[in-house]
Amino acid sequence: MTLPIVDIIIVNWNSGKQLYNCLQSIAATTKVNWGLGKVVVVDNASTDGSAKDITTNYNLPLIIIHNDTNRGFAAACNQGAKECKADYILFLNPDTVLFENSLSVPLEFMERPENQNIGIVGIQLVDDKGQVSRTCARFPTPARFFVKMLGLDRLFPNLFLGHFMKEWDHGNTREVDQVMGAFFLVRRTLFEILNGFDERFFVYFEDLDFSLRARERGWKSFYLADAQAYHKGGGTSEQVKAKRLFYSLRSRILYSYKHFNWLSATLLMLGTMIVEPLSRIAFCITRRSGGDIVETCKAYLMLWRSIPEFMKVIIKR
Repeated sequence: MTLPIVDIIIVNWNSGKQLYNCLQSIAATTKVNWGLGKVVVVDNASTDGSAKDITTNYNLPLIIIHNDTNRGFAAACNQGAKECKADYILFLNPDTVLFENSLSVPLEFMERPENQNIGIVGIQLVDDKGQVSRTCARFPTPARFFVKMLGLDRLFPNLFLGHFMKEWDHGNTREVDQVMGAFFLVRRTLFEILNGFDERFFVYFEDLDFSLRARERGWKSFYLADAQAYHKGGGTSEQVKAKRLFYSLRSRILYSYKHFNWLSATLLMLGTMIVEPLSRIAFCITRRSGGDIVETCKAYLMLWRSIPEFMKVIIKR
């Protein structure tokens, strides 16, 4: 019997000790019914020294790629994937820690003959308190984006379902639209068919876009409840809240123009730039969070300033 081989790609940006813990957990994982090909760390111009000299500290088949600039998550993932020849590719965030069955269970599941049309698998992600995070998501629609834009999913959660499937406790295995990109196990053949992630998404929505394109090709995404990994959540993006929001909004607009009709996408862009800042600031006021108001204003200022460059990306889609 030939064991399935998996290559692991970790995109690092100032993750500090989190990267160390992640790599240690990979090294400690029991490899009984699967084999580890390569662990590729793509460092996006970190300044904290987290990616320096790590080849001497781990008993792993490591490949380290140092970028002179931050190329973004999608581009760095594609860059790392060029080094991969295994049956499967696991895209793993540096703020995760694998447990003993984190890879054996999903790989055994993927290897079953009846699951050959399943292209993407995710597992339960637990937080610092050991609670299962509700990470799976639905494919967005223009209506769902408008609901989020107006904050209706926060005001009336029982009436308006949000992007993430928070009404489901994630306690059972099932097919879903999207599993979280923090642990994103993909068949390499599928990754090559789709030509990897769309690099126009600097960060955020690249995994969602990938999952939708996979579904359109007849592939399924599955969430497995019988395997777990630790995920801090927020990760290194907590360091730059305004930029995190900016890139999320930018990616949402790009996703809309890529997958919705022109009128819906344009209305969503206008609403995102004009209406949503007001609803977000109002929400911050109710929470008496002056710091979040400042970060929100910074994010939208970056978004408005990026309109000329951003429109060039949309026109070239």
